Amino acid sequence: MTDSPKLATEGLCKTYPAGGGQEEVTAVQGVDLRVGAGEFVSLVGPSGCGKSTLFGMLAGLVRPSRGRVLLDGTAPASMLGRIGYMPQRDLLMPWRTVLDNTTLGLETAGMSRRDARARARDAFARFGLAGFEDRWPRSLSGGMRQRAALLRTFLAGRDVMLLDEPFGALDALTRQVMQAWLLEVWESDRKTIVFVTHDVDEAVLLSDTVHVMSGRPGTIRMSLDVDLPRPRTLEVAASGRFRDLRDRILAPLRDEAMAQAGLS
Repeated sequence: MTDSPKLATEGLCKTYPAGGGQEEVTAVQGVDLRVGAGEFVSLVGPSGCGKSTLFGMLAGLVRPSRGRVLLDGTAPASMLGRIGYMPQRDLLMPWRTVLDNTTLGLETAGMSRRDARARARDAFARFGLAGFEDRWPRSLSGGMRQRAALLRTFLAGRDVMLLDEPFGALDALTRQVMQAWLLEVWESDRKTIVFVTHDVDEAVLLSDTVHVMSGRPGTIRMSLDVDLPRPRTLEVAASGRFRDLRDRILAPLRDEAMAQAGLS
């Protein structure tokens, strides 16, 4: 990791008030995260550990209770609009064609519809969407909808992108195809990506570093550098080193699950 991270957090916390006289709920506590420029970093953790809340703070959608988010070494007054964010659902608008869905970020940033469409069209082939520019979202498969949503995020032109379980709803085969495709796109563009997933194999396959979060309140319990060579293909998952890394990540997740079930 570089000495000057592209994205970082310092002591990031988020606490929500609870109604009915109950104690407040701490969703995220004391998260210190460093992501170097051009790195692919994944977050894994048990359900309800605060991954989505953390993403909300990184994207500027949720205000931290304590701590701060730094971009290029400085803490902006607001992170809103400074980094790309793709939520779990593709959120394609059914009344806009696939092409016009991908241009939303560009148009919101002030680019003319004509120029935005021209830029998006140039990228359709690379994102596996050539020939589908004028289709409606309902006509796309799940994998193609995710490609369209990712293209919209890439076109926004941000150096840092947050991808919140983008392949979580896909079947196993489509998911593998999308993982291989994302690796190719990332190798070409070298955007800084922070990726949330529940799939440990996916995290190891894609990432330079995997951060394991604890149960609520969520914090970074373990960080593991993935020392598999790049460029990577799906075949790396058959290697002994891959299995060793996967097992090291699974160990604290199993401990967490056992503790939550009262079996520790």
